[in-house]
Amino acid sequence: MKVVLDTNVVVAAFATRGLCSEVFEVCLAEHCIVTSEHILMEVKEKLIDKIRLPENTVNEIVDYLRAQAETVVPEKLNSPVCRDKDDEKVIGTALSDHAGFIITGDEDLLLLKKYKGIRIVTPREFWSMLRK
Repeated sequence: MKVVLDTNVVVAAFATRGLCSEVFEVCLAEHCIVTSEHILMEVKEKLIDKIRLPENTVNEIVDYLRAQAETVVPEKLNSPVCRDKDDEKVIGTALSDHAGFIITGDEDLLLLKKYKGIRIVTPREFWSMLRK
């Protein structure tokens, strides 16, 4: 199954041991992660500015993500779907490679629940779904 991990999930996966890191590991092992340069640059920015990881470590993480995920150009949406334009790039990433899920903690995205067949779920919802 193809999944898009939103920036907040990836950052949490590398910042702490917990649900997001477990979801990340399962997605690496059992699914196809779809990403975009937009998401990768947001991950880089957040890991440096908010988590305060050294830039060389962050560059290694981003290189690792590029090697493990399919990187696509986000499809442009015909009309605004979210309040935050950056969220539309996440949806566009999922559309570009026909992902089945966007896994996120972003409330603006989660309010949509689904967009053009793509389910938008929290890490906990995704984890629960996998365990059924």
